[in-house]
Amino acid sequence: MNSIKKENKEFWALLLRLALPIAFQHLLINSLTFVDTLFMSQLGDIALSASGMANQWNWLMSMISFGICSGTALFVAQYWGAKKTDEIRRTYTVAFSSGLVVALFFMCVALVFPQTIMKVFNRDERVVSTGAAYLRVVAFTYPATVATSVMSTVLRSTERVKLPMAVSLISTSMNIFLDYALIFGKFGLPEMGVKGAALATAISAWTGLVVLATISRIEKNILIIPIKGFFSFTFADFKLFMKKASPVIFNELMWGLGTVCNNAIYANTGHENYAACTILRTVESLCLILFIGLNDGGAVIVGKSIGEGDYDRGYNRAKRLVVSTPVISAFIAIFAIVFKEKVIYLFNMSGNITDTTIKIAGILIIIYAVELCFRNIPYTLICAVFRSGGDSYTGAKYDLLCLWGLAIPITFITAFWLKLPFVLVFLIEYLVEDIPKSIFCIKHFISRKWIKPVTTEKS
Repeated sequence: MNSIKKENKEFWALLLRLALPIAFQHLLINSLTFVDTLFMSQLGDIALSASGMANQWNWLMSMISFGICSGTALFVAQYWGAKKTDEIRRTYTVAFSSGLVVALFFMCVALVFPQTIMKVFNRDERVVSTGAAYLRVVAFTYPATVATSVMSTVLRSTERVKLPMAVSLISTSMNIFLDYALIFGKFGLPEMGVKGAALATAISAWTGLVVLATISRIEKNILIIPIKGFFSFTFADFKLFMKKASPVIFNELMWGLGTVCNNAIYANTGHENYAACTILRTVESLCLILFIGLNDGGAVIVGKSIGEGDYDRGYNRAKRLVVSTPVISAFIAIFAIVFKEKVIYLFNMSGNITDTTIKIAGILIIIYAVELCFRNIPYTLICAVFRSGGDSYTGAKYDLLCLWGLAIPITFITAFWLKLPFVLVFLIEYLVEDIPKSIFCIKHFISRKWIKPVTTEKS
């Protein structure tokens, strides 16, 4: 009994030491999204919808980036437990180079075909032209964003969480200041509206990367290697990385595409519905902050235990993380419901958001809150447990089966064939995706078949 209490105490102490800085970092990032959406709402439904739809392209790229970073964390956490520093550096260079290629591709497409991208979501010329103008500027942030994400992942996976947090504090503070100044023309700067928001994002993203690289150079931490070292990895290194990371990357790419498809369906039911979704997504991202911190921290702990060869300890630590998920979800759900009206009010202080949008947003927040437990259980299991354990395939299978096999077809049918009310379409989409996925993931977790160490594999 005493040993169990001791292990519980050690686990939560270590988890909180890792999770709180990560959660604070994501609080900063998501508070930026919140403020950005808040500022856009002052410009009206068109600007809010246009920026939200344009950001779906950013979202798709970020999903691939997240896949690369998740694959990186899978290797680095286990190598960290096994004390294999050279392997950590090789993983870092493969991930950095791969991420840069992805970022440049998305940037070029956004610069050349911005209106084509926007027309996927809406045919209203006002929305398309506004969103395209935003996209042309924000595309320049992609290389900096991906590079910073990969570097931060390596630091967090080696239990260095304070530097990424500090960099986020600097870049987010700058972004919020520039957002206000450039959108509304304050402090002697021009009033640029939606373009101002995009420019603020670009400046702050590159500033964050420069700060992270500079401090890393001063500290001489694990990120600093010769420039030629970034391209010195072998094909065997790349092949080993992709063996585990490709299911994650494919998972995030297809999940991102699936989310874009669902949002395209929502957008084509009316711009007021999509404006309400944009408000919800901002609230959703804020509610996820604590879970992102706990899951990222938990993934490091579980992966490190498995890298050390202590599989029972890795399983038990994962179980503690999973059991806490519904409890924390309940508290977050209550918080979201209690404060939903105050949050929605912030988006309509100027009175430019329609009453219909406000009403729909309130209902969507309630649906999200009530269903939160079913959404977070598979999220924790797939992103924090299965991947850190070395099983990147099974989670991807369950994720994509429930999204593409159930949620998207049913959303399309309920929206366009049955023509159900939008809030009912939204509710059905959540339920048919999350409940089956929760059942599949819990069953796989109990089997322990997700424990697949990568430290014994050779490149």
